[in-house]
This record gives sequence, structure tokens and C-alpha cells, in this order.
Amino acid sequence: MPEKLKNLPGFRDFYPETCAERNYLFAKWRAIASRYGFLEYEGPVLEPTELYTRKSGEEITQQLFCFEDKGERDVSLRPELTPTLARMAAARQRDYKKPLRWFSIGPFFRYEKPQKGRGREFYQFNADILGEPSPAADAELIALSIDLMLSLGFTREDFVLRLSDRHTWDRFIAENAMDPERSQEFLAIIDKWEREHTDATAKKLEGFGTTVDAIQSFMDAPHAISDNLKEVQADLEARGLADYAEVDLAVVRGLAYYTGTVYEVFDIAKSMRAVAGGGRYDGLLKLIGGAEMPATGFAMGDVVITDLIKETAQAERQLSDYLSTYGALDVYVIIADEAHRTDALGAVQKLRASGCRVDYPLAPMKVAKQFQAAEHMKARATVLFGEEYPELKIKDLAKREEQTVSESQLPAAVRDIVQSDEIGPMLA
Repeated sequence: MPEKLKNLPGFRDFYPETCAERNYLFAKWRAIASRYGFLEYEGPVLEPTELYTRKSGEEITQQLFCFEDKGERDVSLRPELTPTLARMAAARQRDYKKPLRWFSIGPFFRYEKPQKGRGREFYQFNADILGEPSPAADAELIALSIDLMLSLGFTREDFVLRLSDRHTWDRFIAENAMDPERSQEFLAIIDKWEREHTDATAKKLEGFGTTVDAIQSFMDAPHAISDNLKEVQADLEARGLADYAEVDLAVVRGLAYYTGTVYEVFDIAKSMRAVAGGGRYDGLLKLIGGAEMPATGFAMGDVVITDLIKETAQAERQLSDYLSTYGALDVYVIIADEAHRTDALGAVQKLRASGCRVDYPLAPMKVAKQFQAAEHMKARATVLFGEEYPELKIKDLAKREEQTVSESQLPAAVRDIVQSDEIGPMLA
């Protein structure tokens, strides 16, 4: 017997129940992005490897799924979307009025060790504002990220947005006469400030002529908060969102292309990786496409946020409420008399054409089992084709009420049931 085939490590199967969870997340992402006036776009899953190696930092380039295609091109499955966005925007930046507000939802791939909150394939929401240099654009995206968390059922007791600024660290590097060419190496140490043991951090800092105490004193000093961050904080204060964000200069983000404000969203207990993160990357469009255009954006992956939803009571209840009606039918057509199957099929198509979600037994089945199927599929109503045809019996499964109608009255009668005020509209 051949060995049973399994999916690859770090890749997921989406059965209907897990696909429903993913669609819940997608729906929230799209709804909040649209509320903020963002337009959806998409780029290719496969790109030239050079798009990522130009300026993505060592962390990304070591995690590429890269290979040579049949045209002998060096290509990679996308590990992130920002370089693709920069390429696309640079190519047609004259065709759009600025600032651009774009968002995307799609699959991404990184070759790293699968573990909690991290897979080799994941879905990600990306939102970016291009063509606006002011901190107001950063604040707008930060507000969007906070609203996303609130829409998923989280509260101030569940998450915090940690805010920082690369300009602050550029100043520190200059004031301490560090080699600018090694700035990314230095920032990588800061990026692991909370995750690495103090002794290990101190040893690494020796090569830069500074100490753990000096770094900590700098981060704690009031003057360390840049003017950019102050503007962002004032913007969030005006929106009533300031309580969700706090300055934490240990947040620098790992990618080399960030140039200004950066931020990450964490669960309040910091029990998992960042839920979302992003920042300003003003130089990337010029590097990739030769277009001078300021840019800022953030991303939220599906793996960590789904874990956090399931570990947070209110967010998990909200997801459960959604799943309880996900995929529910409006009508299940019961064929009690096979002599009227042809008539039932005609009614099925008319109901579907009217916008109803309808199913029926594909093969002869006992009536009791058909009612069981209707309950299992969360049908709002059943329509019975029996020996009384052309009279049809409609049963409201929520109210346990039954009525008899003619075939011409069927679509209107079904619509009245599924759109009743007590239950709410269920039509697509």
C-alpha cells in the first residue's frame, strides 16, 4: 500500500470550518479598510528575487522560497508585499491622485521554522498610504490598526500598540559616532532588546562602544520622543485612541527599508509575536522604481491574530457567533414524493435566482433524514414537495410554524421568513 501523503511542514489545509475562520478575518479586514477609504489591489505571488534582495535586510533574504524557473529566471514566492507595492506604484504613479490609500489580502511564504504564530505559508492584510509625507498618514494607519483590533472583539485590556521612530535611533548613532554603515547591525540588537539575555546584548554592544545602561537611559529620556512621534500622539489623542498606544523605543522593526515612524501591536501579556506591525519607508519606491514618493504602511498576518482571538474570551465569542450562522441555508427543499423531483428542481433554481441559499437531496432519501439534513445545514426554512403538490408546505424552523402556499407564491413566502425582523436577513 502506498504511503499516505501529507501536506508540507508549515503549510495548512483549510477545511470548511477553518476556511470559515479565515473568511471571518478577511471580512473584518475588508470592512474596516473600506471604512477608511482604502481601495483593494493585488500583486503576483511570484516575483524576481532581485525585488527582495535590493533592500529587504538579511532576515528576509534568508527566508525566501527561491528557485530558477523554466525561463532560467531567479524567482521567489513573495515573503511580503511592500516591495511589490513599491514596484507597482512606481510604474503607474502618474495615473493616480495622491495620496494613494491601498490595501490587499493574500498569501505569503517564508522558509522558517514552523512554530506557534509562525508558518511557512500565511495570509496577510496590508494597508499603505503613498504620496503623503506628514505624520498624519502614519497616524491614520495606526488608527486603522487599532480599529481592526476593536472590530475583532479586543479591548484596551487585551492589546497595546508600541510606537517608535527610526529618526530617534539615527540621532543616537550620530551622537555616539557609530559607523552609519553598521546602523542596521546595531538596530538588530535593539530589535531583540526584550528577547535576548542582558549579558548577550551587552557583549554585542561592546563592538559599538556603548552599554546596556547607556541605551536604556537614552530610551527612558523624555527628549528621546521625536517631533514625529509627538504629532502622531496628538493625532491619536484627537481621535480618542491615545490610550491604545505607548512609546517604546525598543521597537525598531527588522526590515532595513524603514525610515521613520515604526510600530507593532502586541497582546497585553506579550505572550506571542507581534500581531501587526509597520512604519514609514520613504526611500523604497525610488530604490525599486525610481519614483520619489513618501510611503507608510503596516501588515497583519492571519496566524498570530487567529491564535490571539482563540485565547481572548470576548474575541472568541464574537468569532463563535459568526461561525454559528456561517454557511447557513435559507431553504432546504424536501422531496417527499420522488414523482415531483422535476418540479422540485425547477423550484430550487427559481429560489436560487431570487437570491436564496438553497440545497436539496441529490438522491432519494427518507423524509426524516431530509429534515435532519436541513437542521444540520442550519436551514432557516424547509419547503416540502409531496403528494399534495402543487400545494407546498413551508416550515419556519426557528419558529416551528408551517404554512401552505402555491408554487407561484413560494419565493415571496420564503423571503418573508428569512428576512423576518426577529431573525434578521439571511439572504446573500
